[in-house]
Amino acid sequence: MEMRRVVAAAWLACLLLPMASVRGRNITAMLAGYKEYKLYNKYLSETKVCDEINARDSTSMTILLLSDDAMSTLVSDAGESLAAIKNALRLLSVLDYYDRKKVKKFGSESADTLYQATGDAVSVTGNVKVTDLDGGKFGFASATTGAEVSTVTKEVKTMPFKFSILEISAPIEFDGLFDTPSTSNLTRLLEKAGCKQFAALVASTGVIKTYESAMDKGLTLFAPNDDAFQAKGAPNVKKMSSADLVTLLKYHALSGYYPKTSLKAAKGSLHTLASTKAGKNDISVVAKGDDVSLATGVGKSRVADTVLDNTPFCLLTVDRLLVPVELAGAPEPAPGPAAAPLSSPPAPQPADAPSEAADHANHKAKKASFAVASRSIGGAFAAAAVCSVVLASVL
Repeated sequence: MEMRRVVAAAWLACLLLPMASVRGRNITAMLAGYKEYKLYNKYLSETKVCDEINARDSTSMTILLLSDDAMSTLVSDAGESLAAIKNALRLLSVLDYYDRKKVKKFGSESADTLYQATGDAVSVTGNVKVTDLDGGKFGFASATTGAEVSTVTKEVKTMPFKFSILEISAPIEFDGLFDTPSTSNLTRLLEKAGCKQFAALVASTGVIKTYESAMDKGLTLFAPNDDAFQAKGAPNVKKMSSADLVTLLKYHALSGYYPKTSLKAAKGSLHTLASTKAGKNDISVVAKGDDVSLATGVGKSRVADTVLDNTPFCLLTVDRLLVPVELAGAPEPAPGPAAAPLSSPPAPQPADAPSEAADHANHKAKKASFAVASRSIGGAFAAAAVCSVVLASVL
């Protein structure tokens, strides 16, 4: 009996092991224990480049680190602009794996970066050159002509052919790296993005001033396109009171910087400019693959395009108006099943013949169980070797 309990406990441990494993990349957590990279890690978080790195968990990458002294130089060169610093950190995020052995084997070559992948780069300026140097060393430089090579001074962490973190001696820069788009005319940006009606409303109500005052601190604006105002179920903004209209417009902005990649990783409710201390007028994110939607409690709206990402301000378009529950009113209860006529009660079904509803519920339960089992089987295979060792030692 005792042996059976031990074996059962071993099998339980094997079943729970896949659930205890943690998958996914977390670059800021990897660097948290290194005091010499505290400034670099701080700006990874503030610019949200960390979310872009983590989102590419299936992509081989090389992160080029700067010590606090070298990072201070980069911040100064960027004029302390978060948007410019973000460009530089994207350039230091290489979309391929490199270490000393690989460079010595294959020699110098060009590699893409997150900066190039954003579409902000022109031609090869978003790439870096990996250079094999004398004395067993190697380094990285901008792909622009005559760029100075920054030498790799330390291999901080390497996961062969998957992910590596390398310290380099100096920032990698080129003319134009720190150029960022202008946000001085928000109305014009909205009009060019096909959101003319939204632009007119925020201008006429004065809400645009609220947006502009929040842009330097952190603001994410969801601008509905012109078709959204004509969509089925959209509120008639012409019939709304001034106070409700202002609330509606403020509800389209988050009090923080959330580019689309960061929205995918957002958990729980997010505060809008219309949120109250009681938690009213919050919004939540529903992400599935590359698709991101916003849930208001009344409906959902798909996040369509990024018009401008200029840290700490981000302008995105949405397909539908975002309407909070407080403005939409309580949703109508779903109609219940029609009552059967008293004159013709349903005939009782035999005990051994389940009803259609019960059979349907049973079928759904089986599908749910199968889905859970399917998701778990990958983790179970990963734990098979450990289970074998545990059971062998027990038996």
